[in-house]
Amino acid sequence: MKLDLKKKKLREINNTLQNLDNKKNDRDFVIINPEGSHALCAGLNQEMKVLIKGHVGYYCAGMNQKAHVTIDGNVGTGVAENMMSGTVHVKGNASQSAGATAHGGLLVIDGDASSRCGISMKGIDIVVKGSVGHMSAFMAQSGTMLVCGDAGEALGDSLYETDIFVKGSVKSLGADCIEKKMEKKHLNKILALLKKSEIKNIKPDSFKRYGSARKLYNFNIDNVSSY
Repeated sequence: MKLDLKKKKLREINNTLQNLDNKKNDRDFVIINPEGSHALCAGLNQEMKVLIKGHVGYYCAGMNQKAHVTIDGNVGTGVAENMMSGTVHVKGNASQSAGATAHGGLLVIDGDASSRCGISMKGIDIVVKGSVGHMSAFMAQSGTMLVCGDAGEALGDSLYETDIFVKGSVKSLGADCIEKKMEKKHLNKILALLKKSEIKNIKPDSFKRYGSARKLYNFNIDNVSSY
């Protein structure tokens, strides 16, 4: 089914996708003329495929559950924010806070992601085929971030138990973030994410692993300058 944002209002299209008739089998949608609309495909909660042809604004596919959303363009702030499950695939670049606070699912960004990618992520897997900006994975709590390019300043600042893998260079690490030993289970995790993201010709052992030094879990006066 084709949904045209020049003929229907944003709220009408979101309402259609959020309230599918379970008795109907039409689960394949194409949205045309998005023209930078904000909150497009927010709150989807059923299995379906949605292809958005064009650029979108803030919070596209936020709070997604089960749906598979592909954006054939660039996305604004907060794509896949608070996603619970499903997949979101951005074929262009992403602005800041991609995948923020998300609890699950897979976010794939073919281009670059701006600052604070994966801020406070809580279980999502994020794959960025390009590079990420400063303070990515800030206060990240769980999940995995795989970066095939470079990472900006303060990577993983104040993070908890998220695994971060970066193939390229890291400008600087944030507070309590350190490089860690790569074990076989981590290589298997990278390999699985590369396959899911259809990335070929990159070997898992070309990445470096970063994680928490676990010195900031509990307040300690000796670490006050690091908070």
